[in-house]
Amino acid sequence: MKRYDVIIIGAGPAGLTAAIYGARSKLSTLYIEKLSTGGQAATTDEIENYPGFPAGISGPELTANMEDQARRFGAARLAANVAKIEVAGEWKIVKTNKGDYEALAVIIASGAAPKLLGCPGELEFRSRGVSYCATCDAAFYEDTNVMVVGGGDSAVEEAMYLTRFAAKVTLIHRRDGLRATKIVQERALANPKLDILWNTVVEEIGGSDIVEKIVLKNTLTGETRELAVDGVFIYVGLEPNTSWLGGLVETDGAGYIKTDATMLTNVPGIYAAGDVRHTPLRQVVTAAADGAIAAFYAEKHVEEYLAGNKTKGVKQ
Repeated sequence: MKRYDVIIIGAGPAGLTAAIYGARSKLSTLYIEKLSTGGQAATTDEIENYPGFPAGISGPELTANMEDQARRFGAARLAANVAKIEVAGEWKIVKTNKGDYEALAVIIASGAAPKLLGCPGELEFRSRGVSYCATCDAAFYEDTNVMVVGGGDSAVEEAMYLTRFAAKVTLIHRRDGLRATKIVQERALANPKLDILWNTVVEEIGGSDIVEKIVLKNTLTGETRELAVDGVFIYVGLEPNTSWLGGLVETDGAGYIKTDATMLTNVPGIYAAGDVRHTPLRQVVTAAADGAIAAFYAEKHVEEYLAGNKTKGVKQ
């Protein structure tokens, strides 16, 4: 079983920043990602509030740069699915579908996944007209009629991105006001290709082989109506990727991992960073900050261990 000083689970901005800081500090560092690099950030067409990029930068480009930086400092990457973490004294065993790996410190940066809407037809038409990533799928909907469900920054920004491709984009929001930040709202309201249906929820998504219609309900009147549509993009929040932990670390009622200010969980040597953590703000910049803090204190944890076990460490 191969040993590392620190293993990072996830390769979004939090995990990649932790890998940069860990490897740059000369810790033997492994980061594990089952999907493509970048996490939720890599599905964002443009990030314009990350410091240092006054003209903005695409999510895929930013996270690819982060990975290049981590690899340049010597971090190793493993493409695998993590099944669980076991604690064996000071060592943590990370069990994957490609074998088991040990580390003195583990940083959980497994992120969060799009929350399901939960209406009939959503799962049946997933990838056949139902999508959770406009950046990934917008090109398939050129000159079509699409609807976006949600009212936060992600929903509004992705709706505006879709206007570059679709003939018509309708944003469906269950309230009478958007939750997105003011500047994003202003841009949306000024976009001539974007319509908004207020006080509306999705009752059903239907079609034959692909999405062809959607049933909507007015939350004030209770009236329902059916509209023709070619695609539905859903942005109604996120769910933390923590179910695989099996209760190993303490979480809040929504499943987000609780940490202290050093990103430490209730289990010594296990840290959490980014969207998977209980935090008031989930942005690329805060995820990167979490990753840096977690790696800094993971290094302290490793150093303390090595100070008392000089012949058993991994760090050179």
